[in-house]
Amino acid sequence: MRIAAVGDVHLGVDSRGQWRPALAGLDERADVLLLAGDLTRHGSADEGRVVAEEFADLGVPVVAVLGNHDYHGDAEHEITAALTDHGITVLEGASVTLNVDGSTLGVAGTKGFGGGFAGKCASVFGEPLMREFAGHTVDVAAALGSALDALDTDITIALTHYSPISDTLHGEPREIYPFLGSYLLGEAIDEHGADLALHGHAHAGTERGTTPGGIRVRNVAQPVIRAAYAVYDMHPAAV
Repeated sequence: MRIAAVGDVHLGVDSRGQWRPALAGLDERADVLLLAGDLTRHGSADEGRVVAEEFADLGVPVVAVLGNHDYHGDAEHEITAALTDHGITVLEGASVTLNVDGSTLGVAGTKGFGGGFAGKCASVFGEPLMREFAGHTVDVAAALGSALDALDTDITIALTHYSPISDTLHGEPREIYPFLGSYLLGEAIDEHGADLALHGHAHAGTERGTTPGGIRVRNVAQPVIRAAYAVYDMHPAAV
């Protein structure tokens, strides 16, 4: 099973037709395309329509989560609707099962959020704004866990925008790690299980890492993979 993935393409209203050529022949190289958020520059509905047009009708299923940029313009619902109308599945605390050449692929997805990593993280304590910030991560991590738990597939992938581990943030300033991901996402992945975790967001990070439980994590932000998409070969376990 060949999983193509990319995040942080940041398409604007002037990007129409620019990304599409790089996706030519995708269906010959991959069985599915996963989009790890930050699909737009400023989160406008017009940008969302450009994204939808660029990634529609590629000959393979396309599954996406949104990123922080996609929420910036308060048009996340319009962006989601545009993607959905073009046949792209958008996940937020939910999962989808796809049939790929006789095997099943399960994708559980959420934007995720920040908060930091074990020993250096925010807690749900103090001022209301701090409780809201840290509490949001608790909620989205729990939703990711529930989405993973609902899957019973040959291959399972956790798809987020924010990182579930600090390994793939190496290269970013350590001072901003709390705004790039949360260990709670990694805990949810380890607790409920996955064969691979994919995220974006960390443009100056590194591609490869693992959760504390040993699950492979890949940062597929476009500035990291430096390609229109990366392809990961996954092999269902023999029964």
